[in-house]
Amino acid sequence: MNDFNNICICGGSATGHVLSGYISHYNNASVNILTSQPQRWKDTLTINLPDGGSVQGRLGIITDNPAQIIPRSDIVILCLPGFAIRDTILKIKPFLRPDTLVGSIVSSTGFFFEALDTLDNPLFGFQRVPFISRIKSYGSEANLMGFKNSLNIAVERYDNKHGLIDFLQSLFNVPVSLLENYFEASFTNSNPILHTARLYSLFKDWHEGIFFERNIAFYEEWNNESSELLIKMDSEFFEVMSRLPVRKDYLPTLLDYYESHDAQSLTKKISSIQGFKGIMSPMTEEEQGWVPDLKSRYFTEDFPYGLRLIFEKAKEYRIPTPHIDKVFYWGSNLIKR
Repeated sequence: MNDFNNICICGGSATGHVLSGYISHYNNASVNILTSQPQRWKDTLTINLPDGGSVQGRLGIITDNPAQIIPRSDIVILCLPGFAIRDTILKIKPFLRPDTLVGSIVSSTGFFFEALDTLDNPLFGFQRVPFISRIKSYGSEANLMGFKNSLNIAVERYDNKHGLIDFLQSLFNVPVSLLENYFEASFTNSNPILHTARLYSLFKDWHEGIFFERNIAFYEEWNNESSELLIKMDSEFFEVMSRLPVRKDYLPTLLDYYESHDAQSLTKKISSIQGFKGIMSPMTEEEQGWVPDLKSRYFTEDFPYGLRLIFEKAKEYRIPTPHIDKVFYWGSNLIKR
């Protein structure tokens, strides 16, 4: 197994919080944080676990200066929204050792396309995030709301792929499988399809001046309209994937993933998942009521960086995707307001 003694986490997302605290508690590696808000972080992170318990992880250097921590890093893991990936890669590039592994906690927002174009380093990226995470108190406490039972990663420009997999399995304590190539990590029917279908169903009739009486539970109040659109978008997604250099079974359909057979059973399944409990819709409260929060990552990431990759591939191969198109155009126009 490789010795990855120094790990740098880039970004202060919910996943970045949980990953930092979790790794520093369960692994002997030094965990350092590169963040634009170092003054808001404490040296110790509390991670609340799904079983009601909690663990604490002690962090190393917390800084906004890549020169302080990137040169010593064996692995750099980006926990960033899509719009921040390129800028961060350019920021750390001058300080990277040639052998430093650079990875992303999620690959569906363009990580591999940016990194392969900009860096010469070995790369890896997860197909789905390892945890369901939420920040409780920025820089000091976060909730780990659910584990994934297994993880898939793509690795590029790195010979000892199985050494990396062994390391990640020891880190997350779940099976980790190697994908065929970075396309299989970059194109997923997870957030780019799941989130955008739900957002369209919730807010398609909204415009300025309309207010909701309350915030809506994103998953617990999932409905058949959302499921029907999701199934149609997922089918179109796999039509696009059939033209790419990916294995036919590299990814399950969302019906298979959620062990369902139609819209009704999918609704029942999604609305009852324990790890989704308490997750609300991206909305903000104003004096007259609730409105969509267009600054939320559900909007600023899943449309312009997640769904856009799928939309553009469909256009490149001239594959009809009417439902993906409808949702993409709606979301893109909404966030331009």
